[in-house]
Amino acid sequence: MSLDLKPARALALWHSVMVAGLNRALPDLTARQFALMLHVYQAPPPHTVRGLAARLNMSKPAVTRALDRLEGLEFLRRKPDEADRRSILVQRTVKGSVFLREFADMAAEAARTLDEG
Repeated sequence: MSLDLKPARALALWHSVMVAGLNRALPDLTARQFALMLHVYQAPPPHTVRGLAARLNMSKPAVTRALDRLEGLEFLRRKPDEADRRSILVQRTVKGSVFLREFADMAAEAARTLDEG
């Protein structure tokens, strides 16, 4: 499969994935929430609130708000860092892994459909 990702096709792919997510009634995530979640799942741990804020160029309160939502969906969890009680570790969950796998499958299907078109 050779997907030509010129700007118009990249947007068409993103649109297809977003519509597929709506059709499957996946939870609505903001761009910040989704970026934070993808970073936690794709970058090697450990992840701290302070580290996520620096890496994603977000304020610590913005990270906290995003984590509140993602933790409420059970996609991520927070726990105190035993080595540094002032730090909070952000961890992956099984439910978050399942969500991202479904999202990745939708993206792969959208790419195949776009490539065939």
